[in-house]
Amino acid sequence: MTEAAAAAPLLAVEDLKVHFPVRSGVFQNRVGAVKAVDGVSFEIARGETLSLVGESGCGKSTTGLALMGLVKPTGGRVSFDGQEIRSFDHRALKRYRRRMQIVFQDPFSSLNPRRRVRDAIRVALDIHGVGNARERDAEVAALMQRVGLRPDQADNFPHQFSGGQRQRIGIARALALKPDIIVCDEPVSALDVSVQAQILNLLADLQRDLGVAYLFISHDLGVVEHISNRVAVMYLGKIVEIAAKAAIFAAPTHPYTEKLMRSAPTLDPRQRHSFSATTDELPSAINKPTGCPFHTRCPLATDICTAVEPPLSPRADGRLVACHHR
Repeated sequence: MTEAAAAAPLLAVEDLKVHFPVRSGVFQNRVGAVKAVDGVSFEIARGETLSLVGESGCGKSTTGLALMGLVKPTGGRVSFDGQEIRSFDHRALKRYRRRMQIVFQDPFSSLNPRRRVRDAIRVALDIHGVGNARERDAEVAALMQRVGLRPDQADNFPHQFSGGQRQRIGIARALALKPDIIVCDEPVSALDVSVQAQILNLLADLQRDLGVAYLFISHDLGVVEHISNRVAVMYLGKIVEIAAKAAIFAAPTHPYTEKLMRSAPTLDPRQRHSFSATTDELPSAINKPTGCPFHTRCPLATDICTAVEPPLSPRADGRLVACHHR
């Protein structure tokens, strides 16, 4: 393998857009669109964890669902292992879905309450024809052990498990096909803090042992700081900053990233956050501001910010920032 091939990203997203039509009237005519994802670009390397953070409604989860094919992108390019996904035929798309899996936010609603755990984990093996029936049952037992569950619980139903155990089932299901990357959509937000730590440690152990990459979607900056290699900050459907974890937590560059970091609670009474006097009203995703989407809340905003949208550009320290003044 050449050095260039080795350095190629596992997943490359370029100008991804997901717009949902807004309809009104008797004939349900289209009158606008909710621009949930509006030109997102990033890359994920093999074995890396890229965290996608931002306020609720900024488009984080929609981005993950679009990568999985669970919502249809309006535009943009998604390349997996050097191949654009839109060029895949049915067989190639099935192989792609085998290599990219998802862990959902709610560990209860993401499991069929009428399916035993054995069947919930095994279904992907059945669909892709992995091994025979005995080998699939053995693999289910091995997966349950790997995520910290007893194989003799395989015949239980989801309601017989705690929230943390149900999320372990979801992780086992995602691992069944030995994927290269897993989209983790707020995987610990519905869990108690002590259980969150267990699941995060499990994800870190799996990454170390299996080399799996994660797109980790979260609004919890404490969790993000614990698990990430790099962090992408999203605002109103766009990424405004991407940087290494240490850099973005030590010295955020974009004004929105600074605001987001100051909003995180701290246990240290000596640390006081100073909030700006700008309005905290989030603009509509239907009628977005012209120019920089953050200029209505930004203390640095000038005339150019209201007229020209800043591109996500590289800085001297290696980070990417979309700001005219930073």
